[in-house]
Amino acid sequence: MASFNKVIMAGNLTRDPQLSYLPSQTPVVEFGLATNRRWRGANGEQREETCFVDCRCYGKQAETFNQYMSKGRSVLIEGRLQFDTWEGPDGQKRSKHRVIVERFTFLGGSRGGDAGQRPQPQPRQRVQEQPQDSPPPEEPSDDIPF
Repeated sequence: MASFNKVIMAGNLTRDPQLSYLPSQTPVVEFGLATNRRWRGANGEQREETCFVDCRCYGKQAETFNQYMSKGRSVLIEGRLQFDTWEGPDGQKRSKHRVIVERFTFLGGSRGGDAGQRPQPQPRQRVQEQPQDSPPPEEPSDDIPF
């Protein structure tokens, strides 16, 4: 039986990322993502629904995500669904789906987040390929060497 497990979502963080470490010292970051869907109902009324999704990211990516993201910031994530089950303190079985993030892309703008937290890129320095006093490179000749 064939199977395919791929999730691609864009949305805003519902809370600041929470960074922790596994006993193996692997970084793990957890965060919530909200996506909105807007449509017109049968009566022409504008409708909106929000979907809240728990996400988890591992490794160096987790540290990077934690460093640059905060509540309200926009992100595009790509990953897979994982189904977790556990027993609650009351003895009841609990379960939920979460997205295990494999790749992400920071998106511009923020909704309520502190846009000042993200460092601004430094301007690139121009690299002079050839000293000012050196002669210009020779023009290629029409002779073909082969």
